[in-house]
Amino acid sequence: EVQLQASGGGLVQAGGSLRLSCAASGFTFRDVAIGWFRQAPGKKREGVSCIRSSDGSTYYLDSVKGRFTISSDNAKNTVYLQIDSLKSEDTAVYYCAANPTAQAMGDPRGRDPFEYEFDYWGQGTQVTVSS
Repeated sequence: EVQLQASGGGLVQAGGSLRLSCAASGFTFRDVAIGWFRQAPGKKREGVSCIRSSDGSTYYLDSVKGRFTISSDNAKNTVYLQIDSLKSEDTAVYYCAANPTAQAMGDPRGRDPFEYEFDYWGQGTQVTVSS
């Protein structure tokens, strides 16, 4: 059974940091794309970052570049999202999701990975930033 477990959210003051974790099981982690998404109250879900496990290639939403860092520990089947300099607008439920074929990160033209289908989703972890 494929499972994704997101954790690490919490209540943090603006300017603080958090590290979110996404532990995956039930599928081969050798070459997959793992994405982080977020959904704020009243807003559409948006993809914020993605990583390909085989080569560590990454993608970031423009608005989070420089503050978000995605990384992968393949030995632990875990992907992390480090969020620094937190802002109130980062308040959202954060989800991780898997694109098991890594197709989302395979386009040589650098196409937005979030235009691809992510087949498996974790349950989400709440990040709340207080000002």
